[in-house]
Amino acid sequence: MGAVNRRDIRQALAARILEEHHRQEVSVEKKALIDSPRAVALDAFDPADTGGMDKDQAADKVGKLERRLAHQQELLYAAAQNAVMVVLQGMDTSGKDGTIKHVMASVNPVGVQVSNFKQPTAEELAHDFLWRVHRRAPALGVLGIFNRSHYEDVLVVRVHKLVPQEVWKQRYEQINAFERTLAQNGTIVLKFFLHISKVEQERRLLERERDLEKSWKLAVADWQERGYWDEYQKAYTDALGRCATKEAPWYVVPADKKWYRDLFIAQAIVERLEPHERRWERDLKERGKRERAAIEEYRRQHSAQK
Repeated sequence: MGAVNRRDIRQALAARILEEHHRQEVSVEKKALIDSPRAVALDAFDPADTGGMDKDQAADKVGKLERRLAHQQELLYAAAQNAVMVVLQGMDTSGKDGTIKHVMASVNPVGVQVSNFKQPTAEELAHDFLWRVHRRAPALGVLGIFNRSHYEDVLVVRVHKLVPQEVWKQRYEQINAFERTLAQNGTIVLKFFLHISKVEQERRLLERERDLEKSWKLAVADWQERGYWDEYQKAYTDALGRCATKEAPWYVVPADKKWYRDLFIAQAIVERLEPHERRWERDLKERGKRERAAIEEYRRQHSAQK
């Protein structure tokens, strides 16, 4: 009897711990989601947050989420009813490349499109700032990943005063209109700000210098841009607050711990696609029934002709 009671107590305690852990995850998720225009204070978000997890717990969960994301992407591609646009923004070394490499490790490259937005070309500068972005927006059935994005035109352009203030200030509403258009035409938009601390950025930059195999990543511009840290934080604060909508929300991702960054982003994408996943499965099942009936009819007619 005593053994049973002890077992029951252990099970109840384990259930309580899991419940508490789940509450921690949800609270972090809600806090990190910005889905309407508002004043944003980046100081309210801890870049070293891990949601109460350790690295081993996260690794197990990330593996499951990656498999789930691979299934969702397969349905997205097959159903071709929606597109998905994942925007990755953040300071240098915040992990944009790493997110693509790790979170998207299990998806099928056939249905994935990665776009890197660097310094505009002469042709791109001859058009409006959204021209080069819109032409890379993912088609129906495609998971599009933006490594940097149209937000560079209210970030680096603002910080380095490349255009007058009255020009970049107008762009917030132009961006909102652009993302609204995409959403109204079937694109699921997710935007992630990879929030890294200044201390962690310095550590990664120095670590990069010591890693001879990754010396190709070295750039004096990374240190030069670091000198504008405060200006970039202000620019990001305004971009997050002024370009957050229900159809194109921002997620502030704690990025000091790479393993938690990957978990957070994978979970956010999977949860956002869940409602669509059921619809895609249902419609594909119906499509399969129609095609099966068409094949049977073809065989019936073919047999009758013999």
